[in-house]
Amino acid sequence: MRLRTLIDNLNYIELVNIDGFSTEILGISYNSKKTGQDDLFVCLSGEHVDGHEYAEEAVSNGACICVVERQLNLDIPQIIVNDTSEALAQISAIFYVNPSNKLNLIGVTGTNGKTTVTHLIQKLYEANKQKCALIGTLGHKFFSADTYHDAKHTTPQAPELQALLEDVYNKGISNVVMEVSSHALAQHRVDYCDFNGAVFTNLTQDHLDFHITMNNYFNAKAKLFEDLMSDDFAVINIDDGYASKLLERISPNVKVFTYGVNMPADIKAENIRFDNNGAEFTCFVQDKKYDIKLKMNGMFSVYNVLAALATAVACGFDMETSIKALEETSGVAGRFEVVVQKPTVIVDYAHTPDGLENVLKAAREITPKDANLLCVFGCGGDRDATKRPKMGAIAESLADKVIVTSDNPRSEDPQQIITDILAGLKSVNNVIVEPDRELAIKEAQKLANEKDVVVVAGKGHEDYQILANEVIHFDDREKVREIFG
Repeated sequence: MRLRTLIDNLNYIELVNIDGFSTEILGISYNSKKTGQDDLFVCLSGEHVDGHEYAEEAVSNGACICVVERQLNLDIPQIIVNDTSEALAQISAIFYVNPSNKLNLIGVTGTNGKTTVTHLIQKLYEANKQKCALIGTLGHKFFSADTYHDAKHTTPQAPELQALLEDVYNKGISNVVMEVSSHALAQHRVDYCDFNGAVFTNLTQDHLDFHITMNNYFNAKAKLFEDLMSDDFAVINIDDGYASKLLERISPNVKVFTYGVNMPADIKAENIRFDNNGAEFTCFVQDKKYDIKLKMNGMFSVYNVLAALATAVACGFDMETSIKALEETSGVAGRFEVVVQKPTVIVDYAHTPDGLENVLKAAREITPKDANLLCVFGCGGDRDATKRPKMGAIAESLADKVIVTSDNPRSEDPQQIITDILAGLKSVNNVIVEPDRELAIKEAQKLANEKDVVVVAGKGHEDYQILANEVIHFDDREKVREIFG
């Protein structure tokens, strides 16, 4: 891309040291160590690091232009902008020629359920004979049978995201379903993405270490829906406490489809039943009645399927074809995944109060009356500490036996995290504390009999553990098979 093209399309305040416009930009960088020859380097002002301090290193590695919020003592051209995060998104869209404008792009946001809902929507597209790529927590896939391609974030940073969308388009894929995290929305990663539809799953406490307040968290999520335009669609979980506030943020020209269990909705589930084989319910889709039998379990699975079905309605898919595809789906890795039977051991990604409550309630539904429900969990370090005692209280109230352990302590003392969790308990009589996660799972194995149900929560699909500055290999599913096998 030539500098002239960028300048003609970019919102900027001032140009510095720019003598001509013929400079050719070969790439976009925001990490000085990864900057290449003739890259444009964007100085991001992050939570912990100021990219302006690394501009000289970027230049020494080959950067030919810097995008800054303040003029730096550099000899190369500089583009001064109000916000480099916003500029990075705009520059990335310009560089890759706005690929989202050529795609049907659906964003899924919410505290819980994003990963499962995106996978379900991808399957619905394929069941209805359309190609659909997926982007999210587990990575990205160009089709459902594809292997996951690694992703560092639930929603990639703007240059990686725009490059990926261009790749999707070049592969002849017309549709993309993407998890859109609150961080991505707040940090402008998805600015200049043209979303054709947006799905809201729920909003409960999470990420307050970043957003500080629930109102800030909500406002970040709402941004996805505020940017929808005429002929776009929104799918809303009407049972969620934030649904009414979110509906107020959506343009009246946007088509809205609601789903739920408790409130009147366009897509509604009734007569819900659970057993070891999954969930069954009667589904009313705009006054038409369908009986649905899932291989997935738990009330959260019912909500996830309703979100997918509401999206199917919004996309004009055949409903019987769509329901059949969902009934054949077993679930997503690390989401209420039954890893071992006798005892039944479930690995789940639940790492929020609401997520832990949902998975334990679902596990209780399949726990025999004469058996126990055991819960192994911890909380992540360097994250919202206020949810720790809440999760302790939830585990105590819903499980018969609780084993508190480490999750990803990061830079925090694992014992302090555990102490924060224990503060939410009324009693420690049915609680075992074992900071070593592998030993904690072994404790569950010692306690459980064949009829019991064991939930190992917090990490789900993750195959690593972050201890201080060290990242070690650790996969709950592998450990469960090894210990319980």
